Amino acid sequence: MDTNQTPVGFYFSIAFDGVEQGFFQEVSGLSNEMNVEEVVAGDENRFKYRLPTTASYKNLVLKRGIFSSTSSLLKWCIDTIDGGLATLIETKNITIRLLDQNGVVSMQWVFKNAYPVKYSVSDLKSQENEVLIETLELTYAYFSISPVS
Repeated sequence: MDTNQTPVGFYFSIAFDGVEQGFFQEVSGLSNEMNVEEVVAGDENRFKYRLPTTASYKNLVLKRGIFSSTSSLLKWCIDTIDGGLATLIETKNITIRLLDQNGVVSMQWVFKNAYPVKYSVSDLKSQENEVLIETLELTYAYFSISPVS
């Protein structure tokens, strides 16, 4: 990569249902790990086979986010977490986009069947029409890196 093309400032957008829902400064949890099971080899206790089982993913953690107080993201979080288990959890396919200082998408990830498991909101101010989410944590089935279109 040419050093003249290295992004100086960047941030992340979150979208679902085809609509951009807000922006975050930090994203973590983008990891994929193959789990293994150890199996003893027949009568020989000295050897074990390490067989692959399933992939596992950490929770997606978004920090320092800002979005409109009417955003579907906030409603989804409240409905899912504060609603208890009396209603079905609505999963969504989430797209996280890495944006440069000009708002151009550099890279994007798609998280399948995601739903919120934790969120914390900053202090609310009556003079502002935006909500700042300190932390939003989502769990999901799997993710993929999607081509930028």
